[in-house]
Amino acid sequence: MTWMAQLLKTYEANQGQVGIFEKKRNDREYALIPVAHTTQSAHITVVLDMDGHWLTAQVVDKADSNTIIPCTEASSSRTSAPVPHPLFDKLMYVAGDYIRYCGDVKGTPYADYMKQLGEWCGSSYAHPKVKSVYTYLAKGTLITDLIRAGILWADKQGQLLAKWSSEMETAHGEKPEIFKVIASDQSAAFVRFAVQAPGEPETRLWRDPSVQQSFIDYSQSRLGSSDLCFVTGKVLPYADKHTSRIRNSGDKTKLISANDTAGFTYRGRFKNSREAASISYEASQKAHNALKWLIERQGFTMDGKVFLIWGTEKLEVPDPYAGSFTLFDEEDLEADGGDGTHQAYADMIRKGLAGYRYDSDYKSNVIILILDAATPGRLSIVYYRDMNKELFLDRIQRWHETCSWEHRYYQEAEKTYGTYIGAPATKDIAYAAYGSRASDKLVKSLLERMLPCIVDERPVPLDLVRSVVQRASHPVGMENWEWERTLSIACALVRKHEKEEYEVALDTKNEDRSYLFGRLLAIADVLERRALGDEKRATNALRYMNAFARHPGRTWSIIQSNLQPYQARMGVRDLIVNHCNHELDIVMDRLRPEDYNDSPLSGLYLLGFSSQRRDLYTSKKDAADHKTDSIQEEENE
Repeated sequence: MTWMAQLLKTYEANQGQVGIFEKKRNDREYALIPVAHTTQSAHITVVLDMDGHWLTAQVVDKADSNTIIPCTEASSSRTSAPVPHPLFDKLMYVAGDYIRYCGDVKGTPYADYMKQLGEWCGSSYAHPKVKSVYTYLAKGTLITDLIRAGILWADKQGQLLAKWSSEMETAHGEKPEIFKVIASDQSAAFVRFAVQAPGEPETRLWRDPSVQQSFIDYSQSRLGSSDLCFVTGKVLPYADKHTSRIRNSGDKTKLISANDTAGFTYRGRFKNSREAASISYEASQKAHNALKWLIERQGFTMDGKVFLIWGTEKLEVPDPYAGSFTLFDEEDLEADGGDGTHQAYADMIRKGLAGYRYDSDYKSNVIILILDAATPGRLSIVYYRDMNKELFLDRIQRWHETCSWEHRYYQEAEKTYGTYIGAPATKDIAYAAYGSRASDKLVKSLLERMLPCIVDERPVPLDLVRSVVQRASHPVGMENWEWERTLSIACALVRKHEKEEYEVALDTKNEDRSYLFGRLLAIADVLERRALGDEKRATNALRYMNAFARHPGRTWSIIQSNLQPYQARMGVRDLIVNHCNHELDIVMDRLRPEDYNDSPLSGLYLLGFSSQRRDLYTSKKDAADHKTDSIQEEENE
């Protein structure tokens, strides 16, 4: 129960955030939910006065639909069984005239709802605004009033419309708002209430702390027997059922559940579910609500799988899935681009992590949690890691320093490209390995596989490295920007997997066979690109790149023979071409005779290719200054 204890600790450390709404990037609101409450997307807001009289109603905008609602143990974990929420709910529960407009329903949802709401209103914890809701709903005219107000729509037979047809659009014009915010038919609309009281500015019951506290006090007074809580170690009223809607308001999966009334899952091991694990109601509510809040706040979901990282004391921690680009500020990026060595880059990484490291938070932990659902009703923890914050930051720093290469980035404001040395984002690694059209299922699987490589310093999977190297060796099959990104990511992974000492700057002393062949390919590419000028077609070096990686000796002969006409046409007066020819001779001299064969190259050839190409493109000034003796003599004449 360590994960629940950490979530409980997080909830209690952020008690001041309970009930306070924040906005996500998509403008949807979320909040840390109080005990005995959950969230639901509402479609209709009904406004009443203190005497329970109808005032108005409106369709809820999607950005404002997230609603904190009171719930019981049974309603918070309901699936198909009709169990009402205490205050806000769907039409079948809150509308006394539901059967008249929608037909028969299973059970007696409206009667059950009114009985439950009446018990709250009749208790010593009752709230006057809740009583006004009860008074109005007892009239049983909710759907009638909503139709009269133009919120809901009925057909000629007096039944709620299932959908807005073309005939209705011809007769009545544009589709009504209710059909734009609800995925199913109108009968599934979720209703919330606001009550206008003299002298009280807050009319929204779902935002009224006094209403929330009223139900919390009422629900705690009705809790049952106590037992030892496995999370807190105290004897407290236990939870029979645990909440769902963890990943989103429509999620029916649960992390903790016990179903042994049929099928006999326990096979005689336990008399009841509490013998397996007993969790108090308060601990369950706080832990689950903290988890929902953290997922909304800083988690991300891909194909149903949730990735979440947070700190127990300070919630914000560096994202291990993000690239180094997110750690740099604008000044660092403008100052970058030196000689390609990693010392300056390592200093930038330390500077980027300093804000997380030096915050007087020395004893906190970082929690890494991955959730996924194998079935629609069961959610499982597929990865859990609880580690010291300093160790976590050391591992993140180590990853960014060792799995790095030079990458390009785009500045939206200036509409310009730049370069930086750093580690790629994990999502970009997935797309580099499997293509830009890779499915979410494939990408989320790779994200899970890469996490131990980052936080536990495990080796990068060899199949992943091979896949990225293979795709980087096929430049003709990709757009130029995609291939450049794939190439830089491949170099970063090869460096991490093979030898972390390799630098982005050209290593002129490296005599590795693959590295030298990669340098040859880069020189041929730059030389032919110089000759082609403005022509956009691929060079022979790039067109033969895949074959070159598999059969370098034979393929190089083909590339070199195709290169000779360009060399002859440009002659020795082109200083850059002359510099390329000079580099070509140097690299050929370094190749040992026994290395010049058709044995396949390792991924290191990409490092040689990238570094040599970078050196040629960034040293044009040096190339211009480099003159052969024959040119100098001719100029002197």
